Amino acid sequence: MYKISQFSKISGLTVKTLRYYDESNILKPSFRNEENQYRYYNDSDLIKAMLIKKLRTLGFSIMEIREVIETVENENDLVYILQEKKKLIERNISKEKELIEKISSNTFSFETTHKINDYPIEKKEIQKILVASIRFTGKYSDLDKYVPILYKTVKNNKDGKHFNCYFDEECVENADIELCIPIKEYIVDAKIECKILPKIKALHTIHYGGYDTLYLAYRAVFNYANTHHIEILTPIREMYIKSPGMIFQGNPDNYITEILLPYEIEGKE
Repeated sequence: MYKISQFSKISGLTVKTLRYYDESNILKPSFRNEENQYRYYNDSDLIKAMLIKKLRTLGFSIMEIREVIETVENENDLVYILQEKKKLIERNISKEKELIEKISSNTFSFETTHKINDYPIEKKEIQKILVASIRFTGKYSDLDKYVPILYKTVKNNKDGKHFNCYFDEECVENADIELCIPIKEYIVDAKIECKILPKIKALHTIHYGGYDTLYLAYRAVFNYANTHHIEILTPIREMYIKSPGMIFQGNPDNYITEILLPYEIEGKE
């Protein structure tokens, strides 16, 4: 058995580090004196200590090391873990390269060519409409998997461009979203719901360009609503007059998005 100071000298780990590893349940001493709480280590602990040092040099986090210590029983187990770690690093490298490309291809300006005055705001009455829809709670990016399902189900029955209804007043991690397509007649299918959206009165504007600058249109509409003391209701609608295709994204500068912020909904008190 080795005292903690002796074990520190043998393992090359500082006493402070050994105490931290003990508290973190990574490397606990084989024996602890109940009277004075002194830590004592043996040769099995040394094998663990050398493994921990090696894992640290390979970029393993404390959480990862803890899991390795708890699960690895032999060299074969360790080989599998190292292969998994290698794949994780490769994925991270790929993500970092993508980020570098994005940084290289993007610029940021504190000035924008879009001003509030660039967005004429109108009060518009939208008639009730029959739609096929999929409503879900999730990330905004989840729309990518629901759009193809909706189009595939509707097929030639569609009667216009798809649009989204957002039921949350603010931006949230898990959003309440309804994806809709106007249709000519009712469809019976378990994957979708057919319904009539009520007539609404809404503030209306058009955004030309990519979705990364869509916030400018919202800023303009909310500014108008606040100035004229208009209470905005949900769901807000985004109508995709011209949008990315199912396969090719196309030029974002050519996207056209209509924004409708309801302030009066038929049948809603």
